[in-house]
Amino acid sequence: MPLTLTDVGQEQIVRRIGGNDEVRRHLENLGFVAGSAVTLISALGGNVIVKVKESRVAISAEMARKIMV
Repeated sequence: MPLTLTDVGQEQIVRRIGGNDEVRRHLENLGFVAGSAVTLISALGGNVIVKVKESRVAISAEMARKIMV
């Protein structure tokens, strides 16, 4: 399921990253790689804040929908 549908505060494991090569590469540079743990911190106004690799990253809901957990 997409990251946007997960519960706030619950740790999830990234299964795969969708989108074109440029989008996948951008998300991988932010730390979203298959097998890594991510936690949805909050979802406000169409954007989400995600904890990944001990950092908090803000991404658009569109990008978050490409991250499958």
